[in-house]
Amino acid sequence: MTPYDRAHALMQAEPENDARRLAVYDRLADAELFLLLEQEPTDETIRPQVFSAEEGDFVLVFDTEERMAEFADAAQAYAALPGRVIAQHLVGEGIGLGVNLGVADSAMLLPPNALEWLTETLAHQPSEGQGRPVGFAAPALPPAMLGLLMPAFEAKLDQLSGQAQAAVLGGVTYEDGHRGHVLAVIGAHEGVRPGIAKAMGEALTFSGLDAGELDVTFLDAGDPAAEILLETGLVLHIPEHEEEEVQEITPGAGPGMDPSKPPILR
Repeated sequence: MTPYDRAHALMQAEPENDARRLAVYDRLADAELFLLLEQEPTDETIRPQVFSAEEGDFVLVFDTEERMAEFADAAQAYAALPGRVIAQHLVGEGIGLGVNLGVADSAMLLPPNALEWLTETLAHQPSEGQGRPVGFAAPALPPAMLGLLMPAFEAKLDQLSGQAQAAVLGGVTYEDGHRGHVLAVIGAHEGVRPGIAKAMGEALTFSGLDAGELDVTFLDAGDPAAEILLETGLVLHIPEHEEEEVQEITPGAGPGMDPSKPPILR
């Protein structure tokens, strides 16, 4: 099962649980989705196939290449893109998203208003703040709250392979007496910190908590604060980086894979 499959199954088991539904959106946004096209892309322009249904018009995506091939049953032009990118380009077009239709139990139709909500939610940026911590402790969160937060954080951290050494959730007391919780990311380079902060903000948003405040901070491995948090806090796993086999890419293949040339959806 894919991460999206698991989230969808949990949502189906508890259809009234908002947190389960939010988790599905989160997994779709982060997943690489295979989008069916009308024809092979030209000049970085891709034209998705649009299918009409009683509920409206939809483009079709699949969260594995095998599922796409099973649906198409023949050679098919496609583009592999993050779910958040596809949703962003569909906003305002009046077109929804069909996921895994006819090939998996996790099949689902997302109407245009759902894609608009998702895109607006993903656009939120974390705000910067300053505070001087004077003490750290174990996180003082109820089990029910931890049950919502941990799967959301773990899903994001699984994507940070090689970008940091560890992450720790702990309680914090600031110089002004304010108490809260902090997620300390240890050993992350300056260049990746903004992206990690945004990812952790998304984890909090999609956790399903009605309200929550969590500070994200970045520490070096030798920082005394990092040592204290590692001893007292809840350590979260970040996968180690694995070298991937370099494959030669045929010119014109993999539309959207060049960051300097984002795809044009029409």
